[in-house]
Amino acid sequence: MGNIRQKPLALVGLDIGGTKTHAMAWSGGTRLAEAKSGSANVQNVSVETAKANIAEVFAALGTGHIDRVVAGAGGIDTEADAKFLRSMIAVHAPGAEILVVHDTRLILAAGHASTGMAVILGTGSAAWGVNAQGREGRAGGWGYLLGDEASGYWMGREAVRHTLREFNRGLAPGELGRRVLAANNVDSPDELIALFHGDTDRRYWAQQSPLVFEALAAGDPDSAVIVGEAVKHVCHMLSDLSTLLETRGPVIIGGGLGMHQPVFQKMLRKALDDKGLIEIRFLVLDPVEGAKFISDHSPLPAQAV
Repeated sequence: MGNIRQKPLALVGLDIGGTKTHAMAWSGGTRLAEAKSGSANVQNVSVETAKANIAEVFAALGTGHIDRVVAGAGGIDTEADAKFLRSMIAVHAPGAEILVVHDTRLILAAGHASTGMAVILGTGSAAWGVNAQGREGRAGGWGYLLGDEASGYWMGREAVRHTLREFNRGLAPGELGRRVLAANNVDSPDELIALFHGDTDRRYWAQQSPLVFEALAAGDPDSAVIVGEAVKHVCHMLSDLSTLLETRGPVIIGGGLGMHQPVFQKMLRKALDDKGLIEIRFLVLDPVEGAKFISDHSPLPAQAV
């Protein structure tokens, strides 16, 4: 009788991304509260900042006793990574069961899929999947120094690179270049070099990824190249994962770029259809909603009657 509960499960879900931490609290099936703060991912911010941002969302939730926390975060590559994140969360949820997963797993769960492949296209990028036999796999998600192709940061960086290439060739800035210069309040493309290597961070450049789609809508050829390359990178990730897991879908795509750029979605759908992948869906719920789906499909923490 140790797993029979006499009260609803008190659950907290955390989606710890490269730019923000999104939290929700539920009691049984009822959502009680929601909170947001800055990133608590120690690959992007200091440990002190991560701890402060976790403390901020738990304080805002004000949930009292917590039975379980389901936390999804990028960079959860080893048990040591998961253990460290659990230790930061445990301070605010004493006695709770803490499940730590890669943030792509939240996307699959938020798409109400127990098996398949999930792609996150946010500040960073990664793909993760699980097949019907329970075998898991991943592609990408190595961080911006090693990869993160097709991410918001990658796209912002590519916009800067295309602008600099025009400058080096003695050409006047094109549609994309003009937008990049204006967004960064500089007069000449060579000023972007010092700015990029200065105090700006990944979030700063990721937030400029919409410039690529704005220029694309205006007919800019450089932007078409960047978005086309992004589509190829996503196809490569999912092709590798599909081969490894011997599955063709469903494919759930989330993250800011994946959820909010219709042209990108249209191009991705066609390319993935051409690859023979099936049930391609773009997330409409916030990924943190996947925490409840994961919890609902996990055994209850023990509680004495």
